[in-house]
Amino acid sequence: MRITRRDELIFITVKPGEYYVSKEDVVISTLLGSCVSACLYDPVKRIVGMNHFLLSNKRYARRMPYYETEAGRYGVHSMEMLINEMMKMGARREHLRAKAFGGASLLNSSKDKDNFSCVGSVNAKFIREFLINEGIPLVSSDLEGDKGRVIRFHARDYSVYVRKIRKTMNPRLGLKEKRYWRRTIETQEQKIVKPDIWG
Repeated sequence: MRITRRDELIFITVKPGEYYVSKEDVVISTLLGSCVSACLYDPVKRIVGMNHFLLSNKRYARRMPYYETEAGRYGVHSMEMLINEMMKMGARREHLRAKAFGGASLLNSSKDKDNFSCVGSVNAKFIREFLINEGIPLVSSDLEGDKGRVIRFHARDYSVYVRKIRKTMNPRLGLKEKRYWRRTIETQEQKIVKPDIWG
């Protein structure tokens, strides 16, 4: 996580696997490819938070809700850490609202011999299902597609600014995420208990 100050604003850059929660007037940003970020806020207590996660699994169960799958439990872990930290600061679960971003498909699926090409849509489906299951309204979203995104979440008015990444940048971001995806699967197979979020 990187914290910088510009003028009177504090800018927080959330890296993959991290989350950040604040009561202050901050701008939280991150870079997303296949990963997803949930931007949560409690407009009554004026508390905001953002996470950045990727669900990793060799096989994705098509008929089961993703939040109930083996891959989905890591997304649940990331979401619950974010929500719990917000509640420690005074947020109320019933006041929470969400905006969600990411879940792009960045690599050519015809050359993909494993399941990575569907990771973006799996992440997007997971966040939608999780929010419905938890009763947290999804106020706005920009999910899936074929371009990565840089997002900036402004605590002052809960707005999120999205900048799409040039297509020439997408393959590099996609390959970086795929390497991470494979590493986390290997870690799971070695039976090391570790949340499947970038860190």
